[in-house]
Amino acid sequence: MAQKTKLYYFDGRGKMESVRWLLAAAGVEFEEEFLETREQYEKLLKGGSLIFQQVPMVEIDGMKMVQTRAILNYIAAKYNLYGKDLKERALIDMYVGGTDDLMSFIMTFPFLSAEDKEKQRALIVQKATSRYFPAYEKVLKDHGQDFLVGNNFTWADVHLLEAIFMVEEKKTDVLSGFPHLQAFKTRISSIPTIKKFLEPGSQRKPVPDDKYVETVRRVLCMYNDIKAD
Repeated sequence: MAQKTKLYYFDGRGKMESVRWLLAAAGVEFEEEFLETREQYEKLLKGGSLIFQQVPMVEIDGMKMVQTRAILNYIAAKYNLYGKDLKERALIDMYVGGTDDLMSFIMTFPFLSAEDKEKQRALIVQKATSRYFPAYEKVLKDHGQDFLVGNNFTWADVHLLEAIFMVEEKKTDVLSGFPHLQAFKTRISSIPTIKKFLEPGSQRKPVPDDKYVETVRRVLCMYNDIKAD
């Protein structure tokens, strides 16, 4: 029997959350080991598991994989969520890259001061509504299909849905001016594996709180030296 995929990260979103989303979308069950102490992190370092001294790390198919994009690429390809040819894969990479750019404004949000959080919240909404969401709205409108690439469910759809939920946590009506994205959200959220992941009790992580921030700071010694990629 094949060993179940295992994730090594904090008990929170961060870089690992997109991995959880993609595995869940593929219908893959996984286990998690949460880093709660500096000793756990140092044990992984001393054991040579973290080749670049960074988390996330995922054990899958006999490999100990690091580097978030490499992990996601592998999962997407393994479970047929990476398009049918090179052209579709290029489009998926392009859309995922754009979504990553938007997510980058959200990733550091929990670690900011209260004053900086308000500024960052406004920036996140501004970037989403003026740059990123209009782009995806146009893609969906122009090709008139249910999904972003090839009219098939791919990693690009999973990643965009994750980003939509993240931005909606900053402004609940952020999709009000994007009817195609509203329909997209409803459609993708109804896919059985995604629907299951969105239900209470799943391995989807909540909005990062102070406990998560404190744990990350403690395990990695200081925020400015966070080794996560």
